[in-house]
Amino acid sequence: MGVVNVTPDSFSDGGRFLDEAAAVAHGLDLVRQGADILDIGGESTRPGATPVDQAEEIARVVPVIAALKRQTSVPISIDTMKPAVARAAVSAGASLWNDVTALSFAPGSLATAAALGCEVALMHMRGEPRTMQSAPAYDDVVEQVAAYLAARVAAAVAAGIAEDAIWLDPGIGFGKTPEHNLALIARLDRLVGLGHRVLLGVSRKRFIQAIDPTAVAGADRLGGSLAAALAGARAGAAAVRVHDVREKVQALAMQAAIEARV
Repeated sequence: MGVVNVTPDSFSDGGRFLDEAAAVAHGLDLVRQGADILDIGGESTRPGATPVDQAEEIARVVPVIAALKRQTSVPISIDTMKPAVARAAVSAGASLWNDVTALSFAPGSLATAAALGCEVALMHMRGEPRTMQSAPAYDDVVEQVAAYLAARVAAAVAAGIAEDAIWLDPGIGFGKTPEHNLALIARLDRLVGLGHRVLLGVSRKRFIQAIDPTAVAGADRLGGSLAAALAGARAGAAAVRVHDVREKVQALAMQAAIEARV
């Protein structure tokens, strides 16, 4: 899953693709690099991010989705927590609603997803983007995240969302310390065991700096991103959400080639 941030403030590439033409060109380039899905977002969810009005978010993402839909057959995901944005995005051509709040942000989120008939990615997040990194604590992060996601799956199915339309995301970096993030990646098989496709987002994230203190900028975290993505794939993740598509595609292909010969 290749990331296209149509935002001025995303942590890794904020502002680079806010312009519609630049965002579309970037999306098409990610497809050429090997992206199987494009994830379009118009609101940053990095720690401390400022919320965006839904009208502004729609204005950012809908033209990009519509243009990409005309130019590529690769499935398009909308990264939003707002039902109105999801409706507009699906109308423009998106087929997956990727929600960092696991369809809990608005009272009508579950019903909207069911009515749209799209796939949904349910992510675990402790708190909200502005406050989620304020001393997050768990008794057992793996079991608590698994229990939360299982409960959200039950709520989604009860609302009319098809079982096979559901993805799960542990929410690496969303209300978690570096140790929590590492534990979730190491035990990703626990989430895979819930029976739904797992989406893993580790690309350029700050927990990598805990292992390599020199990796201050997102661009300095490619090695850690690759290692975490490979570990996730080995544990059964169905997709990895990445900024550096070509490098991840090559690394995953090499891992698969080696494992095929064991």
